[in-house]
Amino acid sequence: MQQSEQIVVGRIGAVYGVKGWLKVQSFTDDPESIFEYSPWLLSQKTEREMKVVEWRRHNNGLIARLEGISDRDEAARLTGADICITADELPALADDEFYWRDLIGMRVVNTNGYDMGVVEQIMPTASNDVLVVKANSNDGFGKSERLIPFIQSEYVTAVDKEAKQIQVEWPSDF
Repeated sequence: MQQSEQIVVGRIGAVYGVKGWLKVQSFTDDPESIFEYSPWLLSQKTEREMKVVEWRRHNNGLIARLEGISDRDEAARLTGADICITADELPALADDEFYWRDLIGMRVVNTNGYDMGVVEQIMPTASNDVLVVKANSNDGFGKSERLIPFIQSEYVTAVDKEAKQIQVEWPSDF
């Protein structure tokens, strides 16, 4: 049986109090939805499966108590660990929705057919996500990288998951 890809959905922060509570940094769209996943696979130097016993909001953040962790010293050993889930635990998306991980590595071609390069990463900004496209080594315009706003229907005209290609309305020389 093939093991499912692991997705990092958060990180364990500092210890909170003396009873084993930990601060939790969530990378999910809705920060509290990190607690919908169980168990967590904590990944540090080794991997360890943990269940959340209870959690709550604290100031502007989240704190949680994990099964088997009852004091500050035990909790301290988990600080800095990535909180992972398996890819098959992610919710299904509509046809016009995408996980960032699915867009990374896709080829980007503009509406004139010019090969702009490959999505290297996606950068979040206050207004919209931005595709960081690594240009081809022989780019005709001498570009090494392009930043293209991921705004569907305006700049991103099509995403073909099967062909692993994104079509954009973007000038070749920009």
